[in-house]
Amino acid sequence: MSIAEKIRTIAEDARQASFAMARLSTVVKNDLLRAMADALIANADAIMEENRQDLEKGEAKGLSGAMLDRLMLDEKRIAAMSDGVREVAALPDPVGEVTKMWKRPNDLMVGKMRIPLGVIAIIYEARPNVTADAAALCLKSGNSVILRGGSEAIHSNVAISRVLRTEMEKAGIPAAALALVPFPEREGVLELLRQEESIDLVIPRGGESLIRFVAEHSKIPVIKHYKGVCHLFVDATADYDMAERIIVNAKTQRPGVCNALETLLIHKDVAETFIPRIAATLAGLGVELRGDDCFRQFAPLARRATEDDWHAEYLELILACRVVDDLDEAVSHINRYGSLHTEAIVTRDYSSAQRFIREVNSSCVLVNASTRFADGNQLGLGAEIGISTTKLHSFGPMGLEDLTTTKFIVYGEGQVRG
Repeated sequence: MSIAEKIRTIAEDARQASFAMARLSTVVKNDLLRAMADALIANADAIMEENRQDLEKGEAKGLSGAMLDRLMLDEKRIAAMSDGVREVAALPDPVGEVTKMWKRPNDLMVGKMRIPLGVIAIIYEARPNVTADAAALCLKSGNSVILRGGSEAIHSNVAISRVLRTEMEKAGIPAAALALVPFPEREGVLELLRQEESIDLVIPRGGESLIRFVAEHSKIPVIKHYKGVCHLFVDATADYDMAERIIVNAKTQRPGVCNALETLLIHKDVAETFIPRIAATLAGLGVELRGDDCFRQFAPLARRATEDDWHAEYLELILACRVVDDLDEAVSHINRYGSLHTEAIVTRDYSSAQRFIREVNSSCVLVNASTRFADGNQLGLGAEIGISTTKLHSFGPMGLEDLTTTKFIVYGEGQVRG
């Protein structure tokens, strides 16, 4: 059987299994997830043995230390993976929820009910914990899932999926609802992206190049998140201590993640007093500053920013900085250069805060808080399947509810249309 034939079989089997998944009760799904969490712990040694093969091959291929760290599984990380699955089991089940109901003049009762999307394909890189996280979220929301991890984690991903599928089989649930593409060839990804009759949604997780490749070749709707060019605007009324605390956290806590701060905008009225302070603090933390001419008047050690800096997602300790005349200019800059990910304002003025929320065209907008809160767990979703910077069908961090859609339900008493 060719790779293309294998992919078509996986997709068709997942489609058939999705009908069974949609019928499962919350109790059955939660019991399954708790059994999966226990099984991950019970099979930790076997998973780590397979993971060692990935690490050895990664070292031989010259993977970076950071990549090898993301790839590595130990008892602590497997325990965290297990805890994550257990946390998904504890979340409210969105399937079957009636989100609204209204009565028509002819006495028809019309409503909208949440239902699973069907089959979700997830294409991801490096982190083998995504295998368990994504499986748990998709299964809890009543979907089938097809997982295609990176070649660097193939042994780890196969081992984890085998453990999870065994628990499905024990529970009498079709294991085809959790499929893992077991071969690394790119042909498999391309064929997967052609299965529009079997797969309802594709979610790529990884770098910008991976996401653009998937979006370019897919015949299936894709949840996209190219990059996170996140901004913070220090308004004229900002509390300096608060602004400094938020900026330091947003830029330096984890600079290599998509919700880290990349561009700092400062109101001209506070530039002379606030810029020397924040520049000294950030320089002391090893942050390289790149500023416009006005910013560099008050932070002369900063490098001159170029047009490319306003577009940049650095993912390291570099920060682009600009002085703006007012809120209008800050919003204009964000809407021109932003990536629709996350933006924040520090202000004590209520009207400025409300205008910023209304006018900034991004998926997560914060007032007096760090951009690092743009995360499903931090926002109370329990877990996230990814972050969407496209507005169809979800915008921002995606939790269980975002893995469902709604259908109309109508109750009548014999009404016919005249």
